[in-house]
Amino acid sequence: MFSVLGGGVAGLCVATALAERGLPVELIADDGVPASYWAGGMLAPGCEGETAPPDVVLAGQGAVDWWAARVPVTRRGTLVVAPARDAAELDRFAARTSGHRPADPGALEPDLAGRFARGLFFEAEAHLDPRAAMAGLRDALAARGVAIRQGDPRGQVIDCRGLAARDHLPDLRGVRGEMLMLDAPDVMLTRTVRLLHPRFPCYVVPRGDGRYMVGATQIESDDPGPITARAVMELLSAAYALHPGFAEARLVQTGAGLRPAFPDNIPVIREIAGRIHVNGMYRHGFLMAPALAETLAGRLPQEVKDAG
Repeated sequence: MFSVLGGGVAGLCVATALAERGLPVELIADDGVPASYWAGGMLAPGCEGETAPPDVVLAGQGAVDWWAARVPVTRRGTLVVAPARDAAELDRFAARTSGHRPADPGALEPDLAGRFARGLFFEAEAHLDPRAAMAGLRDALAARGVAIRQGDPRGQVIDCRGLAARDHLPDLRGVRGEMLMLDAPDVMLTRTVRLLHPRFPCYVVPRGDGRYMVGATQIESDDPGPITARAVMELLSAAYALHPGFAEARLVQTGAGLRPAFPDNIPVIREIAGRIHVNGMYRHGFLMAPALAETLAGRLPQEVKDAG
């Protein structure tokens, strides 16, 4: 029996990959809110290449197809723009990333016509609703007969608890991310749009029915408390710079989560004292969890066979 600890994106992906291979697995999840609940849900390996190493970009390229085979995914690409005064930011972003082409923002998103002279279009990228996606994986696990419970683990432990695993992974740290959810009936965007800015970059992800997720701060902090007034003001200011219709939006939800990260910000699989850890997702949870889950699930049957 494999006991997967943690009900966030990493735990759900690992449990799914094991269950799909017919391996005996259970998911042990408490009632807490995982950091992935507050995620943007962007499947954007090209854009992440701005700061992520090539290994993350390469591993993340299969994420769109993995998720699309299991939950609804919007394949509309990512549009990256910058105000005219910050055109150098767009050039810098283009030089540090791949998989894009020059684009007229207004041709892709008519609501942005006349506001931005040029942009970058990452056509192969996509996005999903993180909360709906995680609920979809849980429902699929339950339909397969996988037990989802609280309590003590049995058999081989696969620990996907994020920051809660610092009792075994002392080099984990928290990276705080804050987000807004807006109802904006005066805005019509169909894909993820990233606004570049030297101090306050942001992304806007459509959730449907006029609702948008706006994120996200990235702060080296272990503070799990509510979003700060400064973060709200900065994110709202950035959203308004993207589209003035956000000035009339209703702020329906705010949130903050602590992303688990190792010193190099690269998600990994570790085995320590017989316990397998899948952790350190940093800002790449929905992008990297499928790749790590499939890698782990692919090697476990051979380990079970060798142990037998």
